[in-house]
Amino acid sequence: MGRLFVVTLEGKIYSCKHCKTHLALYEDIVSKSFRCRHGKAYLFNNVANVTVGEKEERAMMTGLHIVADIFCVGCGSIVGWKYVRAGGDCA
Repeated sequence: MGRLFVVTLEGKIYSCKHCKTHLALYEDIVSKSFRCRHGKAYLFNNVANVTVGEKEERAMMTGLHIVADIFCVGCGSIVGWKYVRAGGDCA
């Protein structure tokens, strides 16, 4: 395994609740009106210091989507998921 490279963000940030690794800037929030099975969820335009897991189809309130979990590079905990393909034909 290679060296861990972590980007330090400047300004108002969101960070991993477990290890405090910087994940996103406040100004990169697109929407705060999302919900997930664990409660409130935010949609960001850009994130940093994450790795992307395997793509999978998930049935959500808005239909079938292809998503991938994202993990903190600092501690490996899951910090959310990203859209790979949203809605429509996910085949």
